[in-house]
Amino acid sequence: MAKKLHIKTYGCQMNVYDSERIAEVLHPLGFVPWETTDGADMVVLNTCHIREKAAEKVYSELGRLRKQKEAMAALGQRMVLAVTGCVAQAEGEEVLKRAPYVDMVFGPQTYHRLPQMVAEATRASGQQLDTDFPEESKFDALPQDRTVDGASAFLAIQEGCDKFCTYCVVPYTRGAEYSRPVRAVLSEARKLVQAGALEITFLGQNVNSYHGEAPGNSGDGSTWGLARLIREAAEIDGLERLRFTTSYPAEVDDDLIAAHKDVAKLMPYLHLPVQAGSDRVLKAMNRNHSVDEYRALVDKLRIARPDLALSSDFIVGFPGETDADFRATLKLIEEVTFIQAYSFKYSPRPGTPAALMDHQVDEAVKTERLAELQAVLNAQTLAFNAACVGKTLPVLLDRTGKKPGQLIGRSPYMQAVVVNTSEPLLNRIVDVTITSAGPNSLLGTLDTDNQKACA
Repeated sequence: MAKKLHIKTYGCQMNVYDSERIAEVLHPLGFVPWETTDGADMVVLNTCHIREKAAEKVYSELGRLRKQKEAMAALGQRMVLAVTGCVAQAEGEEVLKRAPYVDMVFGPQTYHRLPQMVAEATRASGQQLDTDFPEESKFDALPQDRTVDGASAFLAIQEGCDKFCTYCVVPYTRGAEYSRPVRAVLSEARKLVQAGALEITFLGQNVNSYHGEAPGNSGDGSTWGLARLIREAAEIDGLERLRFTTSYPAEVDDDLIAAHKDVAKLMPYLHLPVQAGSDRVLKAMNRNHSVDEYRALVDKLRIARPDLALSSDFIVGFPGETDADFRATLKLIEEVTFIQAYSFKYSPRPGTPAALMDHQVDEAVKTERLAELQAVLNAQTLAFNAACVGKTLPVLLDRTGKKPGQLIGRSPYMQAVVVNTSEPLLNRIVDVTITSAGPNSLLGTLDTDNQKACA
């Protein structure tokens, strides 16, 4: 009999990718996706450790699941409860201590060993904890066949980070930088396209540090960078769109800039985290770029691709951030303009250097600064969306809306676009004329004339 598997995913796109692969690993064991935790034979929480609240949400959810697990046990049924992701990697023993009813805790590098862990947990042989960094790559042991839910797919090409930004736990939870071989990436990309993907997003904690082993048997240690990988992937028949995330500004090289100009399938949208607009704060964060270097990079990118739209990440209230530092960040936002951004109050993460820094900013000040920063960013998003009204954009319709006859997709600029149609257009790229715009989405009608970019 099929066993019901529910995976709840927190955080970044890499976690989304990992959740998909976890489902694929468990499928041969008879597990099938299940929409809710109710009645699930196995529940996996794929966690994020970037912010304190994200970690606490996990423990809150575990408390709720404990009641479900006990209710099922009273009926003679078993729920296997597992925690993975960055909270598992950073706090594995703490998870088992705070939630002793959890059956399995495993890190993001070890989920290829799930079949053995599930077997041992099912035999009630005690809690399973696996947060090692194995010598072998998990990718070598994962199922080769891929499934695609819709027409967009994530493809991890790089993991880990060697930058050690002082606020970030990624080097500790994901390990050192590792790039998958070119041959393996392109093979997976082709299989995703064969499974129905029209759009692929290359993923990495620092994706533009990619230096995968070159194809062939030369054995000379030669590697490909991200730009060359993009150019090769763009030649795959049936693949219509390419994206990549997340970028580290100091490692966007001239080849990658040129790819934005030369590769039509590479979408004109780039997530380019800057974090702050003050050189003093950037230095304290151990970011390897200055504000002027970031501005110069943006200028190069926009010369190469004039319609390129940018999103970014911002942290307010980093230790020692003064009002002048914060104003410098607002100034940078106004100069560069972003169509979307992730912005947060600084949250100390245990084990990171920033958590031990002097001059921690008062919580009320952080809250006030975040509200002001988000007001500026939201205004820029709305202005960009409004500029699209009357334009025609190619939209990948990849999911149904809440209302009958409603389809939702993504523009080249990652905007959500809603259309009403009776045509069978799901998982197709269609031309949509934008009729109205809000802060979070666009509304449009089907059209095939006069394609234009937003300005």
